Amino acid sequence: MNGRRLLPGLLALCLGALLARTLAGALGVNHLLLAIAFGFVAANAVGVPDFLEPGIETHKLWLGTGIVLMGASISLETVLEVGGVVLLLVVGVTATTLLVVELLARNVFGLADRMGSLLAAGASICGVSAVVAVAGSIRAREEQIAYAAATVLLFDAVTIVVYPIVGDLLGLSGMVFGTWAGVSMFSTGPVVAVGFAHSEAAGQWATMTKLSRNALIGVVVLAYASYYARAAGDSRPSVRTLWDEFPKFVLGFLGLAVVASAGVLSSAQLASIENAYNWLFVVAFAGLGTEIRLADLRTTGWTPAVVVLIALLASSALSLAALVLLF
Repeated sequence: MNGRRLLPGLLALCLGALLARTLAGALGVNHLLLAIAFGFVAANAVGVPDFLEPGIETHKLWLGTGIVLMGASISLETVLEVGGVVLLLVVGVTATTLLVVELLARNVFGLADRMGSLLAAGASICGVSAVVAVAGSIRAREEQIAYAAATVLLFDAVTIVVYPIVGDLLGLSGMVFGTWAGVSMFSTGPVVAVGFAHSEAAGQWATMTKLSRNALIGVVVLAYASYYARAAGDSRPSVRTLWDEFPKFVLGFLGLAVVASAGVLSSAQLASIENAYNWLFVVAFAGLGTEIRLADLRTTGWTPAVVVLIALLASSALSLAALVLLF
């Protein structure tokens, strides 16, 4: 894409990030949540001009880059100590959420099969990204994709506000809060935002846990593609589907974590990397806020929202109870 087309939007993101970092201290709020608020207000109060959209859409790239760099601050020793328990929790909550949404959508609320599958993928794996990935593999209709994506965005907006409040009221530790957000919230951006809004430790655990869930997307896409292909009498999809949908930045995150844990990087280099990913996150979240559109959320039917709400309440309560008991 032409760099000149990206420049105006990139400048807007940087301005939003700079304002958030500058005003956060004076207002007594977290700069990441403030960056999201700036983007939300801009998108819903005045709208995003067409000439800014190409640059603003790069916010996902900055988020992924920040996550990769954050790998340098991760202690693999700490992760390995509790990693098995957290991984089991990730798999258990993911599978439970997916099954609950599927059962409610098909057997209780009578939603179309493909609509239920899109909601299940979005709620259990990685939000809108999972909705889009699964939609392509099961040939979902455009209106189904729109409804499922809008429903996920609705709960992204709600959980960004609610989770930090609950975390403060319950006095959750950084490890417990971050892991809880990582296993039960939907999209990667909001998870990272609320994690770091709580504490540095919570942000790291939230990111690591969420990446574990994201890594399951290839398996889920392959399973759904196989199911609907058999139902239609088509041939099974290739295992290549799994690799195509796998979030590649997970590998970068793990690679840098290994390098940092080996002692290759100096303390000055680690500090520079930490400063870099902190800025990348605030730039990314300024763009994330523009994706929360009130007009889109109003079009969400109540039935998909109720299905996802029930699943979210169940997974959130059960995972939090398990984490409090375990840690």
